[in-house]
Amino acid sequence: MNLKDKLIQAFQEAENTLSFHQERKESIDRLEEFGFPTVKDEEWKYTNLLPIIKNEYALSAQESIVSKELLNEYILTQTETNIIVFVNGKLNRELSDIDAANATICSLSEAEKNHSAVVKKYWGKALPENPDSLVSLNTALSSEGVFIHVPKGTVVEKPIQIVYFSTNVSSDLFLQTRNLIVIEENAQVQVTERHQNIDQKEVFTNSVTEIFAHDNSLIDFYKIQNDKRNCSLIDNTWVKQGKNCTCTVDTFSFGGKFIRNNLSFILDGQHSESNMRGITLIGENQLVDHHTLVDHAVPNCQSNEMYKGIFDDNAKGVFNGKVMVRPDAQKTNAFQSNNNLLLTDSASIDTKPQLEIYADDVACSHGCTVGQLDDDALFYLRSRGIPYKEAQAMLMYAFANDVLSNVKIPELKQKINRIIAEKLGVQIYIEV
Repeated sequence: MNLKDKLIQAFQEAENTLSFHQERKESIDRLEEFGFPTVKDEEWKYTNLLPIIKNEYALSAQESIVSKELLNEYILTQTETNIIVFVNGKLNRELSDIDAANATICSLSEAEKNHSAVVKKYWGKALPENPDSLVSLNTALSSEGVFIHVPKGTVVEKPIQIVYFSTNVSSDLFLQTRNLIVIEENAQVQVTERHQNIDQKEVFTNSVTEIFAHDNSLIDFYKIQNDKRNCSLIDNTWVKQGKNCTCTVDTFSFGGKFIRNNLSFILDGQHSESNMRGITLIGENQLVDHHTLVDHAVPNCQSNEMYKGIFDDNAKGVFNGKVMVRPDAQKTNAFQSNNNLLLTDSASIDTKPQLEIYADDVACSHGCTVGQLDDDALFYLRSRGIPYKEAQAMLMYAFANDVLSNVKIPELKQKINRIIAEKLGVQIYIEV
């Protein structure tokens, strides 16, 4: 039985136990009609999903144990945080540590029982009318994930860490995770998210996150993608913004065999700001695909987009960024850039920045670059006694600095620095 049929059968077996029955039924019907995307689809032209979906996956796994010591290798430990941990798709209460008296941080299944009114109001409402088949699949079958609700006027002082572990599974595993984040008026929060396999089996995660940022709210969301080479991740994040709010999503892609990030912002209130930034540093046969959409639906908003990519060996990158300015969205400021370094002749990047503008009083720009390290700068550093590999690393740190310097959690910035140094095979640490 192929994966599509297996998923449809799983839905039919669980159908009577699932909430949001009508939405889920429509979603599984959409998957059945359209199937998984292929390279014939324009949005998947440069990214072939077939090698991932042809595997035999289990759709669930037994509960397992992760030690506190192992957890600490992957999280912020020197910063006071709220942390919520899932192991093989199930909430692990022993590893989770939540201390946010004025906000709700819990599993989505708990929220459906204890905060059903909020869940019903927002679940699925940030998604487009006709989402692609992978988002539809998640809507149909996801049953667990994180629920964050920050009430009006609340500042969550401690960052929230979301960690999804997979371990001790008997076969390759396909996970559907779902996050729902609601930030009400004048509220603030910082969130980090990580998917981490600590097993030898292949794990394929199809994740959907909905973020609702209401008027005058502030959210910083950091995605750390540094999984094992036997893991694949499709991350779908939809952000809907009200008035005078600022929402930032920073994505750091270092590990994993296959990563597809679909990030969409809907600016639905005036005088709001959207920030999308990313660093990709991969090698061997890794692939990272960033697909972004910023929909300026109202006037007087700003979006800033900056993605930096460094590709070694046979690595492949894809960037497809689209800025949409609707007819009524006058006084829009939108800036988009994608800059890439190819360290070998066999590395590649397909980049396609796009502007679609239907208003005339706007300031919009986009651009992309693809190149190599500057030989003159490399020679200068080496002439000062700096070894070749360290000189290369210094130039690559400088290249990525525009993104790194915006990270607001000091320990997270340090952790990303260490990951970059490890990826580059150097012992240096550069403060940015």
